[in-house]
Amino acid sequence: MGKILECREICKDYGQGRLVTPVLRNINFSMESGEYVAVMGPSGSGKSTLMNLIGCLDRPTSGEILLDGALLKDCTDDQLADIRLRKIGFVFQNFQLLGDQTALQNVELPLIYAKVAGNERKKRAAEALERVGLGDRMRHKPNQLSGGQKQRVAIARAMVNHPELLLADEPTGALDSASGKQIMALFRQLNQEGVTVLMITHDAHIAEQAERMVFIRDGRLSEAGTEALGKEEEHDGEK
Repeated sequence: MGKILECREICKDYGQGRLVTPVLRNINFSMESGEYVAVMGPSGSGKSTLMNLIGCLDRPTSGEILLDGALLKDCTDDQLADIRLRKIGFVFQNFQLLGDQTALQNVELPLIYAKVAGNERKKRAAEALERVGLGDRMRHKPNQLSGGQKQRVAIARAMVNHPELLLADEPTGALDSASGKQIMALFRQLNQEGVTVLMITHDAHIAEQAERMVFIRDGRLSEAGTEALGKEEEHDGEK
């Protein structure tokens, strides 16, 4: 299928002069189109920073990111915004829904930014909600929905523009275990339908449901399996 994403020697620092804090160090990472990959690491490891760089929400200090063949460092801010809109879908731990808007209106938002006409916009938003099993909740506002239903709305919103890449940052972190299982089943279904999924998580049980898992600690990335992760965590506990 070919590479959808490639990170080459990515570094990210915050601060200036003597107060520079390195967050990501020489990250090399790639994904094939149609893959389902989990990036696992503890809080403060740099995993959300990496997602922000891949999602065109920030720029690396050094290194290169290619997304669907486009070299991001050569893009203007407006071009990056267009890539975010048309090629990337975002799913966040806290849903990021507008409380005064219905589920349908929340899902319509990316289509409004993409200047899709009203009737087509409503049709596509309704289809996206049907796809995630919320056809009967389109007129409900977030305060009328459960946590799992809110995350389904967020996934529908992420998918409504048919993005090349779906980025999910701790998508089950605010959910109970039953709702979390339903959301993970939905991600598997979307991936089986051809959606490329990159998920950020600190939970090994969530990460191991992906096709491939990589591990990030102290800003460094490795292709570590669950057995290696367990040994590393045991070692940390002995210190």
